[in-house]
Amino acid sequence: MSKGILIVDDAAFMRMMIKDVLTKNGLQVVGEAENGAKAIEKYKELQPNLVIMDITMPEVDGIQAVKEIKKIDSNAKVIMCSAMGQQAMVIEAIQAGARDFIVKPFQADRVIEAVRKVLG
Repeated sequence: MSKGILIVDDAAFMRMMIKDVLTKNGLQVVGEAENGAKAIEKYKELQPNLVIMDITMPEVDGIQAVKEIKKIDSNAKVIMCSAMGQQAMVIEAIQAGARDFIVKPFQADRVIEAVRKVLG
């Protein structure tokens, strides 16, 4: 039983682009959040089987949100999104518990590849 994917990005157009890629590939998006604080709330509420999360966001950044989500659910599956040149942050995100990352501007096939890999 698939619960779907939660998309977290402070830019509405990025959420829309990711959602578009996922739905065109038959994947279900169950929710969206514009910052890490909302992502944590939505994770508790929706319990998605995957979160695609931006690293750099206002209020609570992606790395802190991953840490909090992992406290709620140690098996949480999170894919981070980062802009070019954020390698140190990507490493920190992986250490915090992210399973994979995609780099912006992203290719649709890379997004799907990461999702399929993480969801197994």
